[in-house]
Amino acid sequence: MDKKEIFDKIEYVVACVGAFAQRFKLSNSQAYAYLRRFTGIDFLLDCYAAEHTLSIDDAVSDLQALCSRKGGRI
Repeated sequence: MDKKEIFDKIEYVVACVGAFAQRFKLSNSQAYAYLRRFTGIDFLLDCYAAEHTLSIDDAVSDLQALCSRKGGRI
């Protein structure tokens, strides 16, 4: 993986965490901790190829559904 791909993934994860935080009225650090705990960050990294082609709103909805299945309550 080259530096551009790594930068793109990081930028995408940061954008998704920020959007998740905004939608659910959390701080960025709270959103990150929640997504980390319920495997949302891993999902974004593992499924980047497909997820980044969707809107950020769709990604946030996917994160909510995934985390809910893993025990999250948001």
